[in-house]
Amino acid sequence: MVVLAASILSKSGKVLVSRQFVDMSRIRIEGLLAAFPKLIGSGKQHTYVETENVRYVYQPIEALYLLLVTNKQSNILEDIDTLRLLSKLVPEYSFSLDEEGICKHAFELIFAFDEVIALGHKENVTVAQVKQYCEMESHEEKLHKLVMQSKINETKDVMKRKASEIDKSKIEKNRGDKGGFGPLQSMGSGKIESSFSDLSISSSGAGFGNGSGFGLNSDVDSFSSKPKARPPSSATAPPKGLGMKLGKSQRANQFLESLKAEGEVIVEDVQPKLGQSRPASQSLTDPITLTVEEKINVTLKRDGGVSNFDVQGTLSLQILNQEDGNIQVQVQTGENQAISFKTHPNMNKELFANESILGLKDPNRPFPTGQASDAAGVGLLKWRMQSTDESMVPLTINCWPSTSGNETYVSIEYEASSMFDLQNVVISVPLPALREAPSVKQIDGEWRYDSRNSVLEWSVLLIDNSNRSGSMEFVVPQADSSAFFPISVRFMAIETYSDLKVTNIIPLKGGNPPKFSQRTQLITENYQVI
Repeated sequence: MVVLAASILSKSGKVLVSRQFVDMSRIRIEGLLAAFPKLIGSGKQHTYVETENVRYVYQPIEALYLLLVTNKQSNILEDIDTLRLLSKLVPEYSFSLDEEGICKHAFELIFAFDEVIALGHKENVTVAQVKQYCEMESHEEKLHKLVMQSKINETKDVMKRKASEIDKSKIEKNRGDKGGFGPLQSMGSGKIESSFSDLSISSSGAGFGNGSGFGLNSDVDSFSSKPKARPPSSATAPPKGLGMKLGKSQRANQFLESLKAEGEVIVEDVQPKLGQSRPASQSLTDPITLTVEEKINVTLKRDGGVSNFDVQGTLSLQILNQEDGNIQVQVQTGENQAISFKTHPNMNKELFANESILGLKDPNRPFPTGQASDAAGVGLLKWRMQSTDESMVPLTINCWPSTSGNETYVSIEYEASSMFDLQNVVISVPLPALREAPSVKQIDGEWRYDSRNSVLEWSVLLIDNSNRSGSMEFVVPQADSSAFFPISVRFMAIETYSDLKVTNIIPLKGGNPPKFSQRTQLITENYQVI
């Protein structure tokens, strides 16, 4: 079989899409396509027309014709099979089967035709394979985008933090101009500098490095230069430019470094800055923000099966401006019949049941506004799903310990469902007490050994279609198989079981709908293999 060309034409004979598969002049192809409408007879049952040199195999699709031009020596049954496959692909890429829709998605259709027919011969492919080839998804590209987005978010956080520090310095400068305590000369700054080396600083951050002034403890009463009549609030941070730096002593830094070498995670204590009610990364920019969050609790049995599977979700609303409070939220729920939704007691239940609209019982009453009232927002809807079906579990873990001589070989494998792309996956495996880190022979991802808690952490930044399964193998001294359980898992995803989407914001006082954004995430709360 040799296919000369594949085309989509309107009933009037206008060529919308055409792809040539063999070496043939453009004039020749245009002549063959121009002759096709004249050869179609009305009322005929067959869908092919033969001329002296070529055969036209076609199929009507609403107001269009899907056409294959082949040579007369080709197998007509294979031609019809190819035509049937192409007819299934056309609605996949163009939802509206009219001239405008076909022209809008012309290039996508041409790429799809290329995957079906190569050099005039049909490839052995399915509709799903053609879509996958055309999408050309790349695991490395996804990973690069995640890393770039993370850097962008970090840069935004630094920018907001710097802006907050500038505002704080302006406030302190204004205070100093209006009056108050002067610079550190009134506190005997020369004696302070000579006494810092004698002070002991705790690793909890309660010393000088905690960001809340000097943080002097009660055990420094020998500090003779401290004014006794002055209240503690006077020991504020020194103005910038005095050339004096407060921080942890060398002894404290050495102690922290030794803890880090043992695998302990050291978190610095930072007090919130002036005028900040929440972290900068959580500050809202859109007038209305709706957050869809699902928390998953799963307990898997080490020999297979599900002991517990519970998903609880919430939809919360945050409104910045008071004038945007009189609204209703139009939502679209997914097709998961196992999920039961419950609205807030103040919501109009009938309105949600009939029209999938979330609105207050009293339409004249606005939603609460502002960020400071509730960091989590106003709860509108909650839902729950429970199941014992193992196919609903997003990530399963298989652990196979085996003893050989004085060593125990442990093979761990994960298998991820195709429902979600999982991000920041961490699989924590408890180990018996060891003198040194385990010997990791093979791993898909990265590993880290926490010697203080005797836990081996297996990290995978992203699990998608390119790595739905992965494995790790390590060796430890001889140990009982129960020492490697329970295994705990952490991850997050930007898809949810409910597939809840906010489609529209309806203003009750007229005007244009306010701008809104939706945040969606699935996070683990308690995910274990026992």
